[in-house]
Amino acid sequence: MNSLLLAGNLGLIIGLSVAGGLLFLGIIFVIWLIVVYNKFISRGNNIKEGFSNIDVYLNKRYDLIPNLVETVKGYAKHEKETLENVMQARYAAMNSLGKVDKFEKENNLSRTLKSLFKVTENYPDLKSDRHFTDLMSSLRQIEDEIMNSRKYYNAVVKEYNDLCLKFPSNLVAKWFKFEPANLFVVEDAEMRKNIKVKF
Repeated sequence: MNSLLLAGNLGLIIGLSVAGGLLFLGIIFVIWLIVVYNKFISRGNNIKEGFSNIDVYLNKRYDLIPNLVETVKGYAKHEKETLENVMQARYAAMNSLGKVDKFEKENNLSRTLKSLFKVTENYPDLKSDRHFTDLMSSLRQIEDEIMNSRKYYNAVVKEYNDLCLKFPSNLVAKWFKFEPANLFVVEDAEMRKNIKVKF
């Protein structure tokens, strides 16, 4: 009888130990899940903040471009096609839909701005115009800010994408439908050097 009671108590102790171990593992899993989920939310908010910063500087550039084009037009009337291309690219970038479209249109705008700067090299009087040099100085500052904001944005996107793709956090990404984000990639090697604003 005592051996049956002892065996029963031992079975109960083992059962409670297993149940306690499973409960402990369940609590650890829930804590891990919450921590990883919150990391996704935090990284997602960093991406939104990074894109918002880029957008601020892009809007400053949009505002500056018409003044720059008008100033160049006063000296380079024969460059009508280049000036129109810049304004069309600006309009397209301003009215882009979604991040991917925005990044493509911004790359196109940067290309057209480079063609505008090449045109200005042929007009020494323009390069000595005070209004033009002030606009170019402002543009240089804005381009530097865009570049720095793009670096920050891409860094936080990389952190977020690593969470989406690496095991075991990729399981949380699947469960809660977190998708990798798009980097703001500059298309060609020449543009990666940033726009060179020369006087």
